[in-house]
Amino acid sequence: MTMGSYRIMTGNEACARAAIASGMRFFAGYPITPATEIAELCSELLPKEDGVYMQMEDELASIGAIIGASATGKKAMTATSGPGFSLMQENLGWAYINEIPLVIVDVMRKGPSGGSATLPAQADIMQTKWGTHGDFRALVLTPNSVEEIYTETVRAFNLAEKFRQPVILLYDAVLAHMSEKIYVPDKDEIEVIDRAKPASKEGYNPFRYSDSSVQPLGHFGEGYNIHMSGLTHDETGFPVSNQDTTGLEILIHHLFDKIDDHYDDEIKKYEAYLCDDADVLVVSIGITSRSAKSAVKKARAMGIKAGLFRPITMWPFPHKDLSRYDIHTKAIVTAEMNNGQLNQVVIEDIDRNQKLVMKNLYDGNQIRDIDILNSIIEANKYEK
Repeated sequence: MTMGSYRIMTGNEACARAAIASGMRFFAGYPITPATEIAELCSELLPKEDGVYMQMEDELASIGAIIGASATGKKAMTATSGPGFSLMQENLGWAYINEIPLVIVDVMRKGPSGGSATLPAQADIMQTKWGTHGDFRALVLTPNSVEEIYTETVRAFNLAEKFRQPVILLYDAVLAHMSEKIYVPDKDEIEVIDRAKPASKEGYNPFRYSDSSVQPLGHFGEGYNIHMSGLTHDETGFPVSNQDTTGLEILIHHLFDKIDDHYDDEIKKYEAYLCDDADVLVVSIGITSRSAKSAVKKARAMGIKAGLFRPITMWPFPHKDLSRYDIHTKAIVTAEMNNGQLNQVVIEDIDRNQKLVMKNLYDGNQIRDIDILNSIIEANKYEK
């Protein structure tokens, strides 16, 4: 096995290169700050790998194109920011119900609406879970460094292919444009999961709901009998009657079970830093979690037992694991660049004897460690 090398690159470059290393051979996108560099690099690199780059007219067309490419067997990705991600929601729902493997990169910026294109934020946390209507189990990954963008992009493709569904990679404008020294593994060092193909075309149904396993996806254009639409359907892909309440429930249960039954062993991922004895626990994701870790170190130096719990798999959220660490804490601090989205998730895990302190910033600036440290000091004064 040959070894990789160390390189300096931005977060967006790491994302594009990791996607191609994962086997991505189709990218469709529309320029949008702060994600545009992903598209630019894919337009340069994909043709060299016998892949296809398509400049689309808008974000609606972008996700439609990668759905089509994935249905024909290509690993496919698009990259956008919050306003573009909003436009993708209807087609994203179609991809969930038809179990189409996709990777969508959302590089967060200030909103609502068009917001401020060049200013970072972390305000798409809820949108990635609840943006499209209906019941499904979203898979969302939140890296906090350039190197982790690389590794989590690879993981996003592996999860998409294994569980036959869209996976969202969520990070912000700071991580997108910052440069760091990272280890870039050789292709032999990367675990790449390719989608399974059906054993036979005869009698093939594109869906199977008898258990939490995932039916291999036959490719359009290769002779498989495939029917897909935006309607709730049975194992054949044809619509379920509105009177067939059991059939409707079976579909929804399957979309949840295929994730839930494998969550603990294959999907869940988080960092617990100095959490075992923490009196004050900071919960944070992405670039803000780096300020939070620095604040935790400074708090420890002051004699305050602080710890950091950082979800890397944001959705489904690791509630049980957070609860295991926060059971002994007297206070929790949520640090985020929005007006309390992560805080609303953490509320589910606290009891009435714990104090919940929000450290929010949504003016386009990154939260500093001193700001989080002050919140830790405040929280530490609370007597449980």
